[in-house]
Amino acid sequence: MEKLYLGLDIGSISVNTVLVDKDRNIIENHYDFSHGKPFHVLRDVLQDVIKRHGEDKIGVVAITGSGGKVATELIGGHFVNEIIAHSSSVAEMYPYARSVIEMGGEDSKLILMENKKVTHKSQLSDFTMNTLCAAGTGSFLDQQAKRIGVSIENEFGEMSLKSERPPHIAGRCSVFAKSDMIHLQQIATPVHDIVAGLCYAVARNFKSNMAKGKELEKPIIFQGGVAANVGVVRAFKDIFDIDEELIIPEYHASMGAIGAVFYTLDNIKEEAPFRGFNQLYSYLVNERKNASHLLPLKISDAKYFTDVVFKPNGIEKLDVYLGIDVGSLSTNVVLIDDENNVVARRYIPTASKPIDAIKRGMSEINEEIGDKVSVKGVGTTGSGRYLTGDFIGADTIQNEITAQATAAIAYDPSVDTIIEIGGQDSKYISIENGVVVDFEMNKVCAAGTGSFLEEQAEKLNINIKEEFGELALGSSEPARLGDRCTVFMESDLNSQQQKGTSKDSLVAGLAYSIVHNYLHMVVGDKKIGDKVFFQGGVTNNRAVVAAFEQVLGKKIIVPPHFDVTGAIGVAIIARNVINKKNSTGS
Repeated sequence: MEKLYLGLDIGSISVNTVLVDKDRNIIENHYDFSHGKPFHVLRDVLQDVIKRHGEDKIGVVAITGSGGKVATELIGGHFVNEIIAHSSSVAEMYPYARSVIEMGGEDSKLILMENKKVTHKSQLSDFTMNTLCAAGTGSFLDQQAKRIGVSIENEFGEMSLKSERPPHIAGRCSVFAKSDMIHLQQIATPVHDIVAGLCYAVARNFKSNMAKGKELEKPIIFQGGVAANVGVVRAFKDIFDIDEELIIPEYHASMGAIGAVFYTLDNIKEEAPFRGFNQLYSYLVNERKNASHLLPLKISDAKYFTDVVFKPNGIEKLDVYLGIDVGSLSTNVVLIDDENNVVARRYIPTASKPIDAIKRGMSEINEEIGDKVSVKGVGTTGSGRYLTGDFIGADTIQNEITAQATAAIAYDPSVDTIIEIGGQDSKYISIENGVVVDFEMNKVCAAGTGSFLEEQAEKLNINIKEEFGELALGSSEPARLGDRCTVFMESDLNSQQQKGTSKDSLVAGLAYSIVHNYLHMVVGDKKIGDKVFFQGGVTNNRAVVAAFEQVLGKKIIVPPHFDVTGAIGVAIIARNVINKKNSTGS
C-alpha cells in the first residue's frame, strides 16, 4: 500500500492540512478556521482524513505551527520549527526564490534564502519574526475590517483596488489605527480608501519592522493566509517597488504544512507514526478542568475625589490659572486657584478635533464661572500641547511627565511612584525627594492603556464605565489571559469563550492583563516604590486599581482629580511662571 504523508500547520487562526503522495505531489489541501478551538478542529480534520483514507495509509505525520508541539504529544508525528518548515517548502518548490514574506493570522516572518550550488536548491540563510505585536498580521486586518463592516474574505481586497490615493493609517498598533480610521470617517473618506490605507499600513509596517527598511533580494515569495488578499499584494508591490518578481504560491496558505512534510522526509529517519485519538480526546475533555485562574480581586479602599472647590472673596474676581491637557482621546480643561483647589474642570472627548474640544471646554467653564474669576496664566501639556499652546497663547508648554509629576508632588511631596494610564498611552514616573529621577512611556503598543480595555469591553458587549468594574470584582475565578496586544487578546478571549469561561471571569482577567502589560512593557525592571499614585482616566476603573494592588502587593493611592492631573500640573507650572515674572518685574 502506497503511503500518504500528512502535514499539519496548527496556528492561532487556522489549521492547515495537506496530504502528499510518494512523488511529493499535493493531493489534498484544507484550510479550516479554528475559532479559538484549534484542537477541536484538529480532531475533526483527522477524523475526516482517516474516514476517507484509513489509518493504515497515513505514513509520515509532520506538524508545525504555534500548536504543533502540543499536537505531537497528543497524536504523534514529528514537530518541525515554523521557519524551517516554510523555508523547506520554498527551497523545494521555488528554488530560485531569494526572499520570503510570510504573513499569517498572528505572526509574520521574513525569510532570506541563498543558493546552494551543490544541490541547485536554495537554503535558509537568515530570518526575522514579529514580536508580541500584531500590527503586521492577518488579525490586524481582520479586526479593522470588522470595525468598518467589510468582509475580510469576500470584499476587503477587491474593494481596496478601487482606491487611487490610499490615505495614511497607523500600521504600528490596532488601537492607534482605529483612531486614524475614526478621523478619516469623520471627514467622509470613502470606505475603499480606508481599506486600501490599511493594506498599505501593513506593507509599510513589514518593511520598517521586519525588513528594517532594506530592499529585499528578488524574486520574492509571498505566502501565508494574507497572501490571498489582493489589496495587500498590491500594497507590497508598490511599497517594495516590485511586480512580476512577487510570486504568490498556489498553496500559499499551506506552505508551512507542506514544508513540514518535505523536511521530515529529507532529514528525519526515525518513525513517529500517528498514535490515534485517545490522548487528543482526553485532552479535549480535560481542557476546561485544567484551566488555571488568578486570585479574586478585592475592591481597593482608595478614595476618589473630583469635586470642585470655589472660594470667592465676594469683592474681587478670584485669580485662577488655566491648565489644558490635550490627549489623543480626551481633552482636559482645568482652572485652579492659588491653593491648588480645582475651581472648574471639564473632561471632553478630543474626537480628532483638539481645537474644537478646547473651545467647548473653555466655553462651558466661562458660562459657569467666567464672571467670577480672572485668568492670570495658561499652560498646555499632552500630545497636542504645541498646537494648542500657540492657539491660546500659553505662558508655558510642558511635557506630560513634568505636568503629571508636578500635580502629584503638589498633593503629596512624599510620593515616589506614579502610574499614569490614559486612552492610548501610559507612563511610569519615579520620584525622589520631590524630583523626577526616572520615567518611561509606552512605545507603539496600546495594550496597557484605556483603549485596550474599551476594545475588549466592546467585544464582550459590556459598558466599560458601569459594568466592567462590578463584573470583574464579582469574579471568583479571574481568567489567566496574559499580557498580549489587543489583537492577540481577541483570539484569547474567543478561545476562553469557546471553552465556556464566564463573562465576569474574562473581565477580571482583562483587569489583570492591563496591569501585567503595563508592568512588563512600561516599567520593566524599574523600581516601584512604597507610595504609589495611580493617575489618568483608567483610574476610574476600580477593577484595575484592585488588580494593581493584588499584583504589586502595595496600597494604591488615587489623588484628587486623578483623571485631570496633567492639566492641574501644567496650571501649577503656569502660576509659578507668572509669579516669577511678577517678582522679577519682567
